[in-house]
Amino acid sequence: MASRHLARSIALQTLFEWDFKGKPEKDKLLAIAKRNIEMFGGKEMKYPDLTLRIVEGVFDKLEYLDEIISKAAPEWPIDKIAIVDRNVLRIGIFELLYSNPEEVPPKVAINEAIELAKGFGGINSGKFVNGVLGTVYRTFLETQDKAKKENESS
Repeated sequence: MASRHLARSIALQTLFEWDFKGKPEKDKLLAIAKRNIEMFGGKEMKYPDLTLRIVEGVFDKLEYLDEIISKAAPEWPIDKIAIVDRNVLRIGIFELLYSNPEEVPPKVAINEAIELAKGFGGINSGKFVNGVLGTVYRTFLETQDKAKKENESS
């Protein structure tokens, strides 16, 4: 498994456990993340900092990420989305919005989220995640890119 993919997988497992347990405080979430990094990543894990950045970022931006999911999938209330799918979407949207696009291009963030959904979710999880993240990309990022280009040409 590629090392960044492993880091994202551990972040997903951590967020799943945290969400399943009722979303305890940040210190407990970080303790779960560190335990999972040690257990699943081992001492040779290349990007434990990526796992922690994703987990902490999702925690810090949770309300905003869930608002985006609600807008991109209005027929699916956030609490009715499967725990795996919900957290894959949170990771994908977090990476789309807050990662350096040179380090994690939008297409890579979307593809990684789809692969996580296929690997950990149900039979239709990959398609669901692809649809929601495609909507988020078109709605938020393309709009931002157009505005940025318009400002540069002015």
